[in-house]
Amino acid sequence: MIFCKKHLQRYVAYAFLLISSVLVSSSYAQDVSPKTAAAIPVPAAAPADNKIRNIDGVAAVVNTGFITRREIDDRVAALQKQGTKMPDATEFRKAVLERLIVEKIQLQSAEQEGIRVTNKELEKIIGDIAAKNQLSLAEFKTRVVASGLAFERYQENLREDVVLTRFREREVDARIKISDAEVDNFIAERARAIGVQGVKPGSPAPAASVGPEEINLAQIFIPVDADAGLSAQAEAKKKADALLVSARGDGDFMQIGSAAAKENPKIKFQELGYRTSDRLPQLFYDAVRNIGSGQTAKAVVKSPAGFHILKVLDRRTLVEAAPVQEAPLPELVLTPPKAISITQTMSRHILLRTRTGLTDQDAERRLQGFRDQVRTKTTDFADLAKKFSEDGSAANGGELGWMSPGDLVPEFEQAMNRLQIGEVSDPVKSEFGWHLIQVMERREGQLTVEKQRQFARANIRERKYEQAYQDWIRELRDSATVKILNSEDAASSAP
Repeated sequence: MIFCKKHLQRYVAYAFLLISSVLVSSSYAQDVSPKTAAAIPVPAAAPADNKIRNIDGVAAVVNTGFITRREIDDRVAALQKQGTKMPDATEFRKAVLERLIVEKIQLQSAEQEGIRVTNKELEKIIGDIAAKNQLSLAEFKTRVVASGLAFERYQENLREDVVLTRFREREVDARIKISDAEVDNFIAERARAIGVQGVKPGSPAPAASVGPEEINLAQIFIPVDADAGLSAQAEAKKKADALLVSARGDGDFMQIGSAAAKENPKIKFQELGYRTSDRLPQLFYDAVRNIGSGQTAKAVVKSPAGFHILKVLDRRTLVEAAPVQEAPLPELVLTPPKAISITQTMSRHILLRTRTGLTDQDAERRLQGFRDQVRTKTTDFADLAKKFSEDGSAANGGELGWMSPGDLVPEFEQAMNRLQIGEVSDPVKSEFGWHLIQVMERREGQLTVEKQRQFARANIRERKYEQAYQDWIRELRDSATVKILNSEDAASSAP
């Protein structure tokens, strides 16, 4: 819900809570996705007491607790209400059950670790959610009840969500290690991207003009339709993981791709050739930016089109008018890092989020109407943002504060940079929805070394978080005693 990248970490804990307040009928905004369902392995079921098998309505026994078929029904209904597609009902129920099992394991572990949310803390969180949605506490309670969810149940759901968030952050953060070398490399890359050239350690500045780095990338691609069922997604992910293991071994990457393509003609393999970072998909570049020549990306990359296994065949830095060298050029770094001059922009926006019932055409048409009103001076941009923008900046008239290069998602930043002061953009689409942007002011600023290092660590952490989280989930799941009973049938009666 925050499209500004530099604030992303600060809002991780509250993102789920705020989504819960908007979709107040349920607190399950981050439930089952094909990726999550495929990523969590299911170990062999452990023995369970025969008496448990006969308990009506129990779908699974998890350590010393259990999950009922009614809980699965409620979660499925909540996801359907949010517009989640369910092409295969049986597979979907299995994936929902698996998610509930993982949550149960996490809650049990959090309880053992003494992580709790007091009633006073919960009251403050609910008050904050109501205030962010410009509702009084009484109005918020009324809206919860009107959605069909008892307020006491909403409180307990929210309490569990907060416990899970705190536990995940503590456990996953402890797994993420960021070296000074990684920070230095990130700063060097970003400095070159905004026009600051580095020099080789211990040598004068080169006479030749240093160009951008180019990466020769190869991929093995397993296509899968975005609307495919969970079983198809899981099968494709399983195949991709197996190919990744092979690719990280001693085998030839292209031969591995060729063999896979012979087995399944839908699988593609190709060498992309030398490309600069701006000519690679952002997902690809993020996956390989910190690995060297001859290395394979540590994880499978998921895109809307399917799964990708990536390998860096070579990296090179272009040097104009420099002698041809057989050995690869050493990496350029800033030695030592120093403050750099940058142009900062103050802007504001109106955001319409991508959601069920709002098509791209509808969102674009609405924002075009707002744009025309501002351009003809029949209304004020800030007033429109307060009324219609669907993010936390709405209360401030859509103002985003001073932003430096790289702080915003690329689509937004590129559109913003093309605007003159006071100018209003055409509708712009990003991963967060549709934006209408107005530039208010620009200034020249300094990005200190400390700020650069903070920014670098936050970005590196963000890239490493997903893999660390998935590794942690697998370990928890593998260490638990789980017995799955009858989960396919819906509960026959209300509890």
